[in-house]
Amino acid sequence: MKPNDLGIIGLGVMGRSLVLNAAEKGFSVAVYNRTEARTRDFAKSLPAGTSVFPVFSLEELVECLSVPKRILLMVKSGDPTDAFIEQLLQMLAPGSIIMDGGNAHFADTERRQARASERGVYVMGVGISGGESGARLGPSIMPGGSGAAYPDVANILESIAAQGPHGPCCVHLGPGSSGHYVKMVHNGIEYALMESLAESYDIMQRGLGMPIALIADVFETWNQGLLQSYLLEIVPPILRRTDPATGAPLIDLIVDEAAQKGTGAWTAKSALDIGSPSSSISAAVFSRLISSLKSERQEAAKLLTGPVPIDVHDTEQVLKDLRSALLVSTVIAYTQGFRQLKDASREKGYGLSLGEVARIWTAGCIIRSALLAPIGDAFGAQPDLKMLLAVDPFRTIWSEHHGGFRRLLAFARRAGIPVPGMSSSLDFVDAYRADRLPANLTQAQRDFFGAHTYRRTDRAGTHHTDWGDA
Repeated sequence: MKPNDLGIIGLGVMGRSLVLNAAEKGFSVAVYNRTEARTRDFAKSLPAGTSVFPVFSLEELVECLSVPKRILLMVKSGDPTDAFIEQLLQMLAPGSIIMDGGNAHFADTERRQARASERGVYVMGVGISGGESGARLGPSIMPGGSGAAYPDVANILESIAAQGPHGPCCVHLGPGSSGHYVKMVHNGIEYALMESLAESYDIMQRGLGMPIALIADVFETWNQGLLQSYLLEIVPPILRRTDPATGAPLIDLIVDEAAQKGTGAWTAKSALDIGSPSSSISAAVFSRLISSLKSERQEAAKLLTGPVPIDVHDTEQVLKDLRSALLVSTVIAYTQGFRQLKDASREKGYGLSLGEVARIWTAGCIIRSALLAPIGDAFGAQPDLKMLLAVDPFRTIWSEHHGGFRRLLAFARRAGIPVPGMSSSLDFVDAYRADRLPANLTQAQRDFFGAHTYRRTDRAGTHHTDWGDA
């Protein structure tokens, strides 16, 4: 039998979809799953003539691959990934390539790369976004790792990736853990975008008392122009789905506790570690955490009073302001995410091209959006651009919509509706555009109790005051 082009380990939803995608693109794929029954069931489901070959041991998988041996891991991140890599390192010859397609923490990727390099094997962190449908039809793929390894996997990855308006949504991002870091921030942006959409839904439902069907119509109307995105696109069909058993909107029967797998928290923690102001992403993470306190919230609802219901005299104006708030919050989610990528690239030596990051997110991935085209253009024209808000169309979006954004937040406050993501977005811009912030008082306090010193506006150097007589 002719050696196979690729081995894929892990036949979960994403793994199976990627196997079929690669086979459809003309690659022969050997597949292995730790549970033999799953491998056999998958083999039975394959159409006749498909170039997919099930194997039942790692040794058999490695043996049936062409050189250099290329293996894509689609297993649970953490200990399972470590276990498979360790086993494979005992079998693979130098020059072989292990691609980790899971949502691994970038520090784990760096550790695994160092371990594999001892045996001359490459480990590449390969971020993959698109869900089951994307994996089957073409996801956004974010590979990072050794530039020496990428040419040997480029044809496979770029062939199975989504094909965007400017080529395949896959590019070698840089060395080390760059691929998994970019995927992590992608997920952080996703958190912030979903939070703004949830807050918009909440304002329409609780603040304006709109029926679910009408809310769906509004979201559908908004999904055009620069607001057009995959995440907004899927909201109307979600809201319109009825429960077969009760006939009620299914959304009303879903418990209001948002789960998470950790990538948003990783993004927020890394932002703190490198000093990048991803406040809206962090607010979205904390919003999910407080949603998980369901029983406590139910008790607090009985104990803590809120504002009396307000009369809405101009629903159309509130909706217009809400659209402004959603648009600006969406821009800020991308602004903070790309700023964090810029800061991390400098800190970690990734050498990221932010224009290319925007390009490979234009199709296939969960955060694909019409905004990514002008984002790519902005970084293409100014690779060292510090903040997207400094250039059009983003500066104009802010100028034209921040008034409505402010009115909307005031409405939410009067109605007692929490809007942590949107509020954080507005505060971020107001702080960033402030010529002077009250951090001088903070610094004076630090010097008062800890002698941390401060800088002055009228002379150079660092200074300390003896505050003992204050």
